[in-house]
Amino acid sequence: MAEYWYDSHDGLRLFSRVYSGPAADAPVVLCLHGLMRNSRDFGDLATHLAARYRVIAPDIRGRGLSDRDRNFNNYTIPVYLQDVGALLAGLGVTSVSIVGTSMGGLMAMVLAATEPPLVARIVLNDVGPEVDPAGLARIRGYAGKTAPVKSWAEATAQVRALYGAAWPGLPDSRWEEIVRLSYRANAAGLLEVDADPLISEPLKDWKAVAPDLWPLWKSLGAPILAIRGATSDILSVSTLERMKREKPDLRTLTAANRGHTPLLDEPECLAAIDEFLAAGA
Repeated sequence: MAEYWYDSHDGLRLFSRVYSGPAADAPVVLCLHGLMRNSRDFGDLATHLAARYRVIAPDIRGRGLSDRDRNFNNYTIPVYLQDVGALLAGLGVTSVSIVGTSMGGLMAMVLAATEPPLVARIVLNDVGPEVDPAGLARIRGYAGKTAPVKSWAEATAQVRALYGAAWPGLPDSRWEEIVRLSYRANAAGLLEVDADPLISEPLKDWKAVAPDLWPLWKSLGAPILAIRGATSDILSVSTLERMKREKPDLRTLTAANRGHTPLLDEPECLAAIDEFLAAGA
C-alpha cells in the first residue's frame, strides 16, 4: 500500500491509500467510505482485491488523515466529488468500478449520473436512491456527538453501544480491530472518532445529506450490485424492491445478521463482489 497526498480545489491537503495491483494497467476499484468513517475500513477488502485490481481508498475531507474543513458547509456530496475528481486526475485514472458504503454509495450514484464514462460498475453497500428516515435519525443521534475516551477499552465499549445491533455475534477481537479503524488520539492524548465532529452539521438539512436520487436511478447505465444488511434501517426492503423494479438488471445480495452496514468481510459479500467485478474486468 502506498500513501498518496493531493490538494483539493480549495486548498485542503487530502490523503488516499493506493494499492498498486498486479500491473500498471490493472482495472481500478475506488472504495468510498461512510459518513463518519475513513479509508481504513477497506484495508482487508483492498488487500483482497489488489490481487486483481488497482485499488484507491481515499479519506474523504474531514476524515482520517485528510484535512478538516473550517467551513462545515463543504461537507457535502458535490464537494466530495470535486475532491474525488482531483484524486483520479492526479493518478491518471479514467475508469473506475466503485465500492461505496453508505455515503460512499450516494457519491457513486451521483458520479455515475454526472460522468457516465468514468464509472464502469458500482457496488452499493447498504444504500440506495432513498434513505430510510429511521436510519438517518439514528445517525443524527450520534454523529459528531461521541465523547473522547481515555482508553481503547472505553472506545470499544462506545463502539459496541453504537453498532452492536448491526453486527451481532462478532468476537471481541473483531470489535477491537474495528475500534482501531475508527479512533485516533487527539492533541490531549484522548481517543476520539477519527472524523471532524462538524460533519454532523449538514445532517440538519435532510436533502443535503440524503438527496432523493430516484430521478437519476433509471438513467444509471453502469451495472450495479446492491448489498443490503438484513436488518438495515437505511436501505429498506421496499426501497430495494423498487430499485429492482426500475432497474431489472440490478444484482442484489442480503447479508444475514447484519444491519447498517455489512462489513464486507462476510464470505457471501466477498464472493458476490468478486464475481460482480470480474464480469467487467
